[in-house]
Amino acid sequence: MKVINNDILHENLLQRQPLLKFDEKADFNAWTDEVREKFLELLRMDEISSNACEIKVEIEEEVKMDGYTRYRYTFESEKGCVVPCYLLIPDTGKEKYPVLICLQGHSAGFHISIGKYKFPGDERSLESSTFALDAVKHGYAALCIEQRGLGERQPFTQVRGRVDGEGCPCLYTAMTALLTGRTLLGERVWDVSKGIDSLAHFDRLDLDDITCVGHSGGGTATYYSACYDKRIKLAIPSCAISTYKSSIGDMWHCTCNYVPNMAKYFDMGELSCLIAPRKLMLVNGKIDPIFPIEGTREVYSVIKKVYEKAGAADACELIETEREHYFCNDIVFGKITRNK
Repeated sequence: MKVINNDILHENLLQRQPLLKFDEKADFNAWTDEVREKFLELLRMDEISSNACEIKVEIEEEVKMDGYTRYRYTFESEKGCVVPCYLLIPDTGKEKYPVLICLQGHSAGFHISIGKYKFPGDERSLESSTFALDAVKHGYAALCIEQRGLGERQPFTQVRGRVDGEGCPCLYTAMTALLTGRTLLGERVWDVSKGIDSLAHFDRLDLDDITCVGHSGGGTATYYSACYDKRIKLAIPSCAISTYKSSIGDMWHCTCNYVPNMAKYFDMGELSCLIAPRKLMLVNGKIDPIFPIEGTREVYSVIKKVYEKAGAADACELIETEREHYFCNDIVFGKITRNK
């Protein structure tokens, strides 16, 4: 009896050359414009922006901590969509502080960034993923954004029906976004951009010096957010960048990683043209089982060529750690400090 393996069809399609593949001989600026137009179209940013609303910050909590003040606030990024945030501002007396945006991946939520224990299992994330506390120690103000479909923003609908996805609570949110002509990644990118807008409400922040750091799903959102919003001057995606084929194409990943038609037009390396010449630092584990380092190296070889073409060869970097799918806070924040 013949063995039936229909996966072969999609595997073959993922081997095709993207329609907007980087070509060193092509006009770089014209190509970048094409990539930008298609990127915005695929994320469905037009659909999302059409529901935009005025940013109104509502502060829910202001707490003096040891060495910093912690604010908890919300704002609507679009009509009917409330975004909860934590903002930590150091108390060292500087007139202005650079800002570090913190994006957790598929953890229990953004409370991990501020070192808060809420749920069983949080201790594993608290070992290394207290992004905001580390940022404050290094002289940054830290903006923690709860991503759509995660933490406090998990869908209420799931309590009435099936919870699927083996630990990926954003499945329902991702699928209904697609159903309504949107993408969850586009919505997350929009929230980051509007989160930057919300910072105008606060004093002592240097909005010309913004870094974005995220791990895993937060790293993907970091990368795409930097592609979208030029106010992000340094993007540091951790354990998130690999070829589409070797990562989300070769194995099961959360639905939030998938954008219809993305691999048809480009791979993650091509998208770096939307970040260059701003700084980009990839951090990936050599034994990461879900974002294989071979795919990361392949993507970075394209990124390097793109940055050279943009006249910014020294503005990108790949750091390979000896770890698996793990956020190496010592490496990341050590690099940030030296980068300043």
